[in-house]
Amino acid sequence: MSIPPPGGQPPWPPQPNMSNPYGGPPQSDNGTLILILGILSIVCFPLLGPVAWVMGNNALASINAGTGNPVGQGNVTAGRICGMVGTGFLVLGIVYWVVILAMVGTAGLQHPGSFGTTPSRP
Repeated sequence: MSIPPPGGQPPWPPQPNMSNPYGGPPQSDNGTLILILGILSIVCFPLLGPVAWVMGNNALASINAGTGNPVGQGNVTAGRICGMVGTGFLVLGIVYWVVILAMVGTAGLQHPGSFGTTPSRP
């Protein structure tokens, strides 16, 4: 029989609870969510990239501080990296559209009044 540390119950074995009926350390609540957001930011929604990146940073900070559960650290890290890649795609998309709009604006300044009109015939 082990002696509990001063100040409360030992962290292991966990007390039975309904959120984790099979025992073992509880899974991180946000690890899977961060991973899904990171993957979605790469595949089709780059706006989710910064969300996954920030959530991953916060989750890793809590894991490193000892307040978060280290079991989901792999999912958190993978989702954070995918969020970084998705954020890169978002930045590249914004730069692309800024360049396109600048080119259209420059063409409009060089040839004013020529857009939307039909050429006159001699």
